[in-house]
Amino acid sequence: MALKGNLRDVTITQLLNLINLARKTGTLTVEGPKEVAWVSFNGGKLIYAQLGNEDGTLIGILTKAGKMTPKQAQVIRTHAGDKRDKELGLLLINAGYLTQQDILIGIRKYVLDIVYQLFTWIDGFFRFDADVLPPEDSITIRLNLENIIMEGSRHVQEWEYLQEEIPNLNMALNFVERPDANIRDVQLTVEEWRVVSYINPKNTIHQIAKANKMNDLEIRRIVYGLLQAGLIDIVRPEGMSLPMQARRLPPVDKKKQTSLVNRLIERIRSM
Repeated sequence: MALKGNLRDVTITQLLNLINLARKTGTLTVEGPKEVAWVSFNGGKLIYAQLGNEDGTLIGILTKAGKMTPKQAQVIRTHAGDKRDKELGLLLINAGYLTQQDILIGIRKYVLDIVYQLFTWIDGFFRFDADVLPPEDSITIRLNLENIIMEGSRHVQEWEYLQEEIPNLNMALNFVERPDANIRDVQLTVEEWRVVSYINPKNTIHQIAKANKMNDLEIRRIVYGLLQAGLIDIVRPEGMSLPMQARRLPPVDKKKQTSLVNRLIERIRSM
């Protein structure tokens, strides 16, 4: 009989602890509000993960990891025919295109990214099917769950903090109008440059994330970094009207606001 339940009652951390301590073998299916994830284990070790309709093939994983361009991936797919991941991996290694380490690092990152996302899921359902493993042609790995659980806990803390700092992904971004702010002088990662290329008051943060195939945590992390660097501001998207309650608010009295600030400063000084 499969183990199943609600994420409101049992957290991902508790599930992984159970799988680890009981040295379980099987596949955990997690149905969130937007996506479904499948995570497989062998003897309590993490070996495989797949998220929704993402391209979890070896070519898809290597493309996402930046090991090949989309154009190269298309050429390889055309010549690979119906070859499965294991066979294709061997061909790439034997051809000197990639090393075994390149492939394993790409798969490891892909699997961990999915599992770390699950730590932020607090709503949904889960089901653990014992002895159900991924297809035989899948390339699997073996990772200890203790370190993953610890790192996942850090991701939860980061997720909660970033949600407070950037609560609404339906807002837009705009560059700060400052004479000394030149984004070309800043060293950005490839992912950050992709986000920067879409920054426009017409594009919401959610739309930018979707265009770059980023999850909510990834886009919040990048936006937060750009905000802290003073390069961008969060703004209302063009065409979005003010909520009714905001329209009824009276205009700010600048003199009263300045007076209040001065009084607060004086009070702090006297403490």
